Amino acid sequence: MALDDQKLGTVPWTIKGELILNCNCTVFCPCVVSLGKHPPTEGYCQAWLGIRIDEGNYGDEDLSGTAVGMLMDIPGNMGRGNWKAAAYIDDQVSEAAYDGLVAILSGAARGTTGLFSMLVGEFLGAERAPVSFTTEGNARRLMVGKKIQGEVVPVAGKDGKEMVITNTEYWMGENITVATANKGKVRAYGRVWDFDGRSAEICQIDWGGPAPK
Repeated sequence: MALDDQKLGTVPWTIKGELILNCNCTVFCPCVVSLGKHPPTEGYCQAWLGIRIDEGNYGDEDLSGTAVGMLMDIPGNMGRGNWKAAAYIDDQVSEAAYDGLVAILSGAARGTTGLFSMLVGEFLGAERAPVSFTTEGNARRLMVGKKIQGEVVPVAGKDGKEMVITNTEYWMGENITVATANKGKVRAYGRVWDFDGRSAEICQIDWGGPAPK
C-alpha cells in the first residue's frame, strides 16, 4: 500500500506505547476528570509531552521504536479550543514515517488524535529533532535537543504504590498515573517555560485511526 496513493485522513494507523505530559498546573491537572470543562489551575494551560512508540504504523510505514515531543499552549479551558501546538519528530525516521507522524499529531490523520484538528487553532509547525525518551527506575525522561528537557516521576500513594486514576474517558487513555516533574523546561517558539515540581501524567496509550477508536 503506497502512502502517496491515499488521501490524508484515510490511511489506517496505530500507535502503542507510553505518553508523559507536564503542564503548568500547580496540582494534578483537573482536565483528566473534568474532560477539559474545568479550567486549569492557573486559568490557562502550557504543557509539553513526549510519546515513546513501542509499536505502530502509518499505512505500511513502521513507526515502532521512535519517539516524538510536543508543546501545547492553551488560553483557557481545554474543551474550548484555540490551542497552539508544535511537534518534534525523531530525526532518524524516514520521510514517509515523518509525514505520517505529522498527520497523526496535527489531527489530520483522524482517529484518536482527530480532536486536535478541531481544538488546535494554530499548528505552529513540525520539525525533525533529536528526540530521546528514556526510562530509569520509575523516572521517564524526554529530551528534544535544547528545546524540551523533562523528567517526570509517579506520585507515591498508600504503601508507596503509584496513584492511578482509572476508568476515565480522558482522550489519552482510561488509566492515568498521577505524576510530578523533576524537570520541565521548554525553550521553543518564543516560549520559555519552567514547570519543575508541577503536575505531570503518565499514560499507556493504544491509539489508532482513521475511524474513532
